[in-house]
Amino acid sequence: MKEFMTLKILDRFKPILTKFDIDYPVLRKILQIKLLMDSRKLPTNYANTKIKENKNYFLSSLFLYAFMGLFILVPFIVIINNYYALMSIVFGVLLFLIASTVIAEFSTVILDVRDKGIILTKPVNNKTLSIAKFIHVFHYLFMISFALTIPAILALFVKVLVVNNFVTSILVVLLFIALLVLLNLFIIVITTLLYLFILKFYSGEKLKDIINYVQIFLSIAIIISYQVVGRIFEFTTFLDTSFSLEWYHALIPPLWFGAPFEVLFNQNYETLLIIMSALVIIIPVLSFIIYMKLIPTFEANLVKLNSSDSKIKVKPKSWWLSKLLIRNPEEHLFYRFNYQLMKTERNFKLRVYPSLGMSIIFPFLFMFQMLMAGDKIHNSSIYFIYFCAFMIPAVVVTLQYSSNYRASWIYYVAPITNYDLIIKGALKAFVLRLLVPIYSLVGIIFLALMDISVLPDILIAFLGVLLYVPICAKILNAKLPMSQPLDNINKGQGLIIFILMFVLGVFPILHLLFSLIPNYGEYIYGGLLLLLNFVVWKIRLIKC
Repeated sequence: MKEFMTLKILDRFKPILTKFDIDYPVLRKILQIKLLMDSRKLPTNYANTKIKENKNYFLSSLFLYAFMGLFILVPFIVIINNYYALMSIVFGVLLFLIASTVIAEFSTVILDVRDKGIILTKPVNNKTLSIAKFIHVFHYLFMISFALTIPAILALFVKVLVVNNFVTSILVVLLFIALLVLLNLFIIVITTLLYLFILKFYSGEKLKDIINYVQIFLSIAIIISYQVVGRIFEFTTFLDTSFSLEWYHALIPPLWFGAPFEVLFNQNYETLLIIMSALVIIIPVLSFIIYMKLIPTFEANLVKLNSSDSKIKVKPKSWWLSKLLIRNPEEHLFYRFNYQLMKTERNFKLRVYPSLGMSIIFPFLFMFQMLMAGDKIHNSSIYFIYFCAFMIPAVVVTLQYSSNYRASWIYYVAPITNYDLIIKGALKAFVLRLLVPIYSLVGIIFLALMDISVLPDILIAFLGVLLYVPICAKILNAKLPMSQPLDNINKGQGLIIFILMFVLGVFPILHLLFSLIPNYGEYIYGGLLLLLNFVVWKIRLIKC
């Protein structure tokens, strides 16, 4: 069987793992099989090619992460000279990106119970399986984070080399990589321990809903903390940064990762910096030890995910409203069908709900920045409400995938003459179940922060957001809902989603331009959007 570099590195930690009562040969074999199976997965953009046995298609997707790192992290490396400020901000950005990846992509792996029925029926203990799962997630997460930081590492090496010497450059890079490992360890363990805490007190469908809400909270907390880190430092010039240490800095994890650079390379031995430098090692290691001790409890409670509530509501109260808006009987049938799927499909909720949390907080981040800059909130800030629609492309993509995709045979055996009705029913279920409540909440907060005069703008913006939904479905060439294998999600469509972000920007620009027309400019724009919504929602979304 094929040997992987990850396994060769893992062999060096065999004595440590054995001390924790891990059956190392079994652990290695489980990981080897998992990595081999992963290497044989075929992404969507390779659908018409022949699978090569020794080629890992996951590696090709890492170029996109490296491209992101080039534009997100390298500017900070180039502009900021202070070690503490630079590394705190860089690791704050990485914390946001990596934690978002764990929450959105790997929660289904951490909470997966299928291995218990396959592997634990063999002579394998719970702890060995859990550590195999942990290392499996850590392997891919570190590869993603390393791909993100490759451009930043090269830029950092060159920058330190110009200012200092070759040895110092190497030491800075090695410290950066070591802290990157600790950051990945910290994120995975803390996320798992949080899930363990929830699993301890709840069960069944209620537990699954609570996990979804916790993911929303985590997403919002990560975004807010990312903003806070950037506000701690004062940019006195274009190239330099000043700061003053405060006791509460020790409570902000990204600042822990900046402290060792300040201590080691600037010889700044302030007590708080030394404490934070110690925390960056102690907290991840201590949390991992706690995780190791609690593995049996975690696995025992993980079985609760298989339980479900006995009472299931079949008919939501919104059926009367949907009948008024959806007059076609077939379309309304699939609206109801997909409405129920969105309620019960756990993988869909695990992937979508965090982005919903971000769509709630994004419109207010820019208002927060205005307040921090000393500006007052005024009615022109209403255009920030369009950031609610940032999650629409991701939801439209996710809506096509399911772990139970084989059940989509029901679409093809049903007497359906127009498959567009299925997709339109699913999109309208998304609009009424998720988009309208979120937009209404954000709109009410905007009204409270401003005044009633912005209500027409909020309604007009909603017409633009509503029009954006079928546009995304058309450009993404939406497939039948829940009909594609979950393994292929987010493969081959990243660039299209990125382009759709710019398409969304057209709506606030047009909104602003029409508002400059005296008297009825905004109402003319609203009327055009209403007409376009009627036309676009009627056209074909898929090729039958």
